[in-house]
Amino acid sequence: MLIRSYAKINLGLRIVRRRPDGFHDIDTLFHRIGLFDDIELLPAPALSVSCTDPAVPSGPENLCWSAAEAVLRALGSRRSAAVTITKRIPSGAGLGGGSSNAAAVLRHLPALLGGAVPPDELQRIALRLGSDVPFFLQERSAFGEGRGEVLTPVDIMLPYWTVLVHPGVHVSTPWAYRALSEQRNGAHPEREPMRNWFTGMERIAELGNDFEEVVFPAHPVIRDVRDHLRGAGAVIAMMSGSGSSVFGLFSDEHAAAAAAAQFRGRFFTHVTAPAPQER
Repeated sequence: MLIRSYAKINLGLRIVRRRPDGFHDIDTLFHRIGLFDDIELLPAPALSVSCTDPAVPSGPENLCWSAAEAVLRALGSRRSAAVTITKRIPSGAGLGGGSSNAAAVLRHLPALLGGAVPPDELQRIALRLGSDVPFFLQERSAFGEGRGEVLTPVDIMLPYWTVLVHPGVHVSTPWAYRALSEQRNGAHPEREPMRNWFTGMERIAELGNDFEEVVFPAHPVIRDVRDHLRGAGAVIAMMSGSGSSVFGLFSDEHAAAAAAAQFRGRFFTHVTAPAPQER
């Protein structure tokens, strides 16, 4: 069984508050793009996970291993599987690659083993694995609240070419949360939830990404990528997640291709065509 495991971008990301459990409530708009990993699932006598990217752990340290173990427990299955990840999504880039891989295993491994896991149980497993994992269990764009698991699906057909650039910088998500909290003295502004007022692409420029406040000064190359995309004609250019990937939305295919060409050879780049071609 061969599955595509898609990356996401955050069309907007706001930090709402720090929770008593140490996590943060966020307000975001998740959107799937055309970049994907391949996940191959094959029946096997014992569980194994391997990846083509040596920087990504194989075996029990990979999130797919935890996902597969949870499915096997839920099914009470004596059968198992070999999971092979052909990696294209840069790791640690704010694109949800690991979460997407884990969700792909959760969604498709039960069928491979001839069983089924109730959707509510899959959701609970997904949240235990990571805050982004529940989004990848479904295929629509969605507003994410809470830790990101409170999802309101929405149909967004971006009329833009999406140019993605990953400058190869690693940004620690815990560091980004901590730095932003310290900069704001632990207080985050109260704002109306995105799902209440975001009515379409004409308001996309208002979404923003709070993490840029602390990530850009610490890693100027990420801000430089954002500025170059804007200078190349992007309608919107923004960092995804806690970074370090940056995306630009372009109305024109040729402008998008020219913008991507500025970075190709130095940084990872990917171009997603406007919907519905992107899928």
